[in-house]
Parts: sequence; structure tokens; C-alpha cells
Amino acid sequence: MNVRVRETVQLSVVNEATEIVNTGIVPSKANFAVIRLFGTRRGGLSDHNTCQDVASILPSRLAPSHHSAPLAANWQMFSMKFLTHVVIRLMIPLCVLAAGVYGYVLLSEEPERKEAEAPADQIVRTRVQFLTTGDYPIRIVTHGVVSPHNRVTLSAEVTGTIKTTYPAMEVGSYFKAGDLLLEIDDRDYQTSLKIAREENQLAEATLKLNQAAYGRMKQLVERDSASSLELDQTFASLVQARSEVEISASTIDQALRNLERTKIVAPFDGRVATKIVGEGQLVSAGTPLGDVFAVDYAEVRLPIASRELKHVSLPEMEGDPPVALELRDAINDSSDAVWQAKIVRTEGVLDAGSLELFAIARVDDPFALNSKHRVLRIGQPVIASIQGETLRDVVAIPRAAVRRMDLVYLIDGTKQTIRSLTIDPLWSDADHLVVHQNVIEPGELLATTTLVYAPEGSTVEIIPEVDAGEAFAGKPSPLEPTP
Repeated sequence: MNVRVRETVQLSVVNEATEIVNTGIVPSKANFAVIRLFGTRRGGLSDHNTCQDVASILPSRLAPSHHSAPLAANWQMFSMKFLTHVVIRLMIPLCVLAAGVYGYVLLSEEPERKEAEAPADQIVRTRVQFLTTGDYPIRIVTHGVVSPHNRVTLSAEVTGTIKTTYPAMEVGSYFKAGDLLLEIDDRDYQTSLKIAREENQLAEATLKLNQAAYGRMKQLVERDSASSLELDQTFASLVQARSEVEISASTIDQALRNLERTKIVAPFDGRVATKIVGEGQLVSAGTPLGDVFAVDYAEVRLPIASRELKHVSLPEMEGDPPVALELRDAINDSSDAVWQAKIVRTEGVLDAGSLELFAIARVDDPFALNSKHRVLRIGQPVIASIQGETLRDVVAIPRAAVRRMDLVYLIDGTKQTIRSLTIDPLWSDADHLVVHQNVIEPGELLATTTLVYAPEGSTVEIIPEVDAGEAFAGKPSPLEPTP
């Protein structure tokens, strides 16, 4: 370091250190520490020799009053503050370390294991139902929609203007086969028929002339008064006249048919589903006029699941006996209407999506025109109940007592213990699951209460059935007088 700079820094440090020591905060024996502190701050007195030089200068600059007894007291005060500061700085990490050691020791100790007390035997309480062996008639329940067996769209066969629409063509109207429904203006077709008849008369007159000419020509040829060529020409004219008569007769037939086609008549007994045209509307051949359907009987397309097919015999071939069934209203559950029907045929293929077979049921006289049952309308959703086979020597388990689709709890009637049983039913419907009698042990009862906790072999307390009359609170005993 430059000598002048060193001397300047030394002088500045000495002046500041002198002021601090003279104030009595730091005793004279701490000169060296103060000098080193300020020398470090000034940036030029960090080496040991330089600090000793400054320390040798400092005593000569100190005030005389600081070599007395008050100076020793200040030194003791400073020492106490310094020691306190050091102790505080050391205590914080020591406390943290001690807490860590204590926590480690505390967590390292294994907790004292207490032997688990044996649980007390719990008694399962449930209601029961007696199970009996018997026969169970299978009824297959399915759904369908009533549809007409014959529904057609009436179309115009000739061109013309709608002249008249009759009441039988109104939507919902009944009609008989042959009833007039619509009429197209027939004046042009009347004219065509008249022209065809006139042409036919002309053709017949021409034929007569040619027949007479051929007869005369034939006589002339026999007398050698005419040549064979002339006879052939006369015969050709006769043949042409006959053809014209046939053609004119066919034209009359065509005109008659066109005239008949101006009147739209009912093809069968039925009702009108839709009406498309009205009076004054121009139609051409092929124009739809309306939809009609037959009312002699209706049909219902019923899906039957594959698992149900083995329990019912359906007609497959012509001549097979039909299967009886009942139809009920699927819209109104409270309705007591029942329609008798019969399955007359089945479709030849399974449905690609559901793998179900569709059976076709027939309902005679759906609109009760000749019977007394309620009207069954087209488009009515119905529930079909089909009578299937009867299962022998089986047990019917109420569906309400079945848990998780196939689990039941059985009670040993003698030991009063419970066991669970997973069943594989022969048949199941909305009310019962039917199993073979060998699945249920003799004397076993069916638990009907929903059991949350039912360990295998537990003791069971059977809840007695309460009479419905006793279930009312406050109902007096028959022997007690009514207050």
C-alpha cells in the first residue's frame, strides 16, 4: 500500500477509535479489537502489523479519565453484554439440536402393544319366511306396440282434378270394402269412351263391307272373272278390318277402366289413417291420396329373449298350434283392460342388436266392432304375458330377499345359525327367483331382513311377525274396554 495513503487511513482510524474509547463504551484493554474493527471497515488496516502500529498510537490519544475506576466498571459491563450475546447465539442451535435428539428418541421407542380384546358374540336379528317345494308356472312378460296387419297408401291411377271427397275418406272414418272414398272429374274419360265406341262402330261397318267385297271377289274368281291377286288383296283388306274392330274394342275397354279409376273405392274393411288431398286438387297417376288400414285384426310384434325361448313352445311351421297370451295397457297401470291374443308365427332371424326373437301375436277385432271388449287402438303400447312351461319340484324365492342379484341368507331352523348361499336360478322374473329343491336344505328358513352384518355361522334371533291389527299404536286389546 502507498505510504501516504496508509498514514491517512491510520490517522482516521485512530481518531474514531479514540472517540469510542473516550466515551467509556469500550475499555482501553479493547483498543486492539476496536482498531482492527475500524481498520477492516476502512479497508486498509486488515493486516496485524498495521493494527499494532495504530494500537501503539492510541494510548497517547486517550483521555486520562479513562484509566480510572469507572473504566473498569465499563469493561465489566461490556464483558457481560458480550457474554450474554455469545450465550444467546449458542443457545438457539443447541436448543434446536436438543429438540431434535429428544424427538428422535421419543419416536424411536416402540409403542406398547395392547392385546385386542376378543369381540363379543353378536346376535343377528332377522325376520324369516318358510320355503316350500312345489310347481311354478312360468309367465314370460314382454312389451310391444299394436300395428295393423295391412296398411296401404291409396294412389291415383289417372290424371284429373279431385271432384268429390266422401265422408268415408275423413281421418278415422270406418269404411267397408267397395265404399266410394274419392272421385276424380271424369268428363274427359267419358269423352274418350264415347270416341272409342264410335271408332268401334266404324270399324265394324268397315269389316262388313270388306266381308261382302271378299265374298263377291271369291265368286268372280270361281267364274274366272277375277284374278287370284285381286282375291288376295280383298282378303287382306278383310283381315285389316277385323284387326281394327279388335283394336277399337280394346280401346273401349281401356276407356272404361280409366273411367272406373276416376272413382277411388275402399279395397277392404278398414279405417282412414291419413288424408293427403282435398277437393279441387289436381292429381296425376301415382299421386298419394291417403293411408288406410284393415280392422279385421291387428298384430303385435313381441321380442322374446334367448333365455326365455327354452321355456315356451312357439309356432315355427304352418299348422303349428298358436300360443295364447294376454295383453294389458302399458300406458295406464291402473287400467284393468285385458285383450286376448295368440301368437301365430315367429320371424325367421334373431335381432342383430339384442339377439332376441320376435313373435307375431294377432288380436281379432281390435276396435270391438263385433265383440264386447275394450277398443285396442293402433299404436297402443301393450304388456304381453305369455304362458310358458311349468317347472316341477322347485322353490320360489321372493326377489326382495335376494342380495347382490344372487345371494340369499338361510337360517338353520334347529341350530338358529345363518349361512349365505349363492344361487343359480332356473328361472327369474320380477317377483321370484326359482331354484331346484335340492339347493335348499330341509328345515332351512329364508332371511327376509336386509342384513348389514351377517358372519357365517352366527347365532340368529328370529323376529316374530306382528299382526297387522297390532301394528297400530294405541289400539286397545280386545279384552280392554274402549275408553
